[in-house]
Amino acid sequence: IDESVSPGTRFPLEMARDADVGSNSQLTYQLTSNSSFSMALTENQDGKKQPELVLEKALDREKQSSFALVLTAVDGGEPMRSGIVQIRVNVTDANDNPPVFSKRVYEARVAENLPEGSLVLRVGATDSDAGSNGRVSYSFGNVPNDVSALFAVDSESGEVRTAGALDFEERSKYSFVLEARDGGGLTGHCQLQIDITDMNDNAPEITILSLSSPVPEDAPVGTVVALLKVRDRDSGENGEVSCELSGEAPLSIVASSGGSYKPELVLEKALDREKQSSFALVLTAVDGGEPMRSGIVQIRVNVTDANDNPPVFSKRVYEARVAENLPEGSLVLRVGATDSDAGSNGRVSYS
Repeated sequence: IDESVSPGTRFPLEMARDADVGSNSQLTYQLTSNSSFSMALTENQDGKKQPELVLEKALDREKQSSFALVLTAVDGGEPMRSGIVQIRVNVTDANDNPPVFSKRVYEARVAENLPEGSLVLRVGATDSDAGSNGRVSYSFGNVPNDVSALFAVDSESGEVRTAGALDFEERSKYSFVLEARDGGGLTGHCQLQIDITDMNDNAPEITILSLSSPVPEDAPVGTVVALLKVRDRDSGENGEVSCELSGEAPLSIVASSGGSYKPELVLEKALDREKQSSFALVLTAVDGGEPMRSGIVQIRVNVTDANDNPPVFSKRVYEARVAENLPEGSLVLRVGATDSDAGSNGRVSYS
């Protein structure tokens, strides 16, 4: 009997036969007491009573898959005689149970450098039905393309594995629905929540936002020469950056702490173009991850001249001896002065 059969349905049973005649062959029937079944008698065309098995309440194969009953036929003779037959009712399965997951929400935490094909988690659903009605297959529900590109589920085992490269900086959390479907088309669903943990896979990035070059040599101490932006896409200690300068340059770093900030390069002492007309330096940004990663940028700053040097004669006193009859316009002597400044600041005229 199919478990989906409605209560009240009748199932004819074989009639008993008695070779006697008269009241000795008049039969009555009795069925062992059972809450799911009862017996009814129907008179057929020849006046004999046909026993029928009557379903009293809905069946549930998952609770009870079979029933063992005894039907007894008793004659009307003296002494009374009886015969029995065993009735075994097998309940066949109807697809009346959907798959049920062992958890409503499955959670996992994986590193962003997990190789493709690695196991993320395993889901499991059971179906109380039998045969194909109880066989479960797994698939993703209506998930976005970026989820199906990164994760795959084995339809038989329920294993969820990586199908692409994860990137914490692109997305740190995924939440989507996984579906279990039985052979009869019934479905169950669960929620998957996958957290991606950060690895130190990004080096600090240094961007020059502005650079004042050349710098006048008379620029005051504290002048901002360069404004930079330093950023590390990692998080936590992996994204905490410190900066240092290398190279002989009269500059220092003024910066705020944090993983993404804008340090300034400022003059820490007066310039002198005549001693150094340009200087090169290297800014290195180092993060706090393991392994440590760094980024560098090279900066060259030129110094422009200020008129801070007077002309200097090669001698403090020049002496010459000439005859009194020297013609007008004759050379008496030649003086020479130099100026350390550049351009028009260093061009000398005499008077």
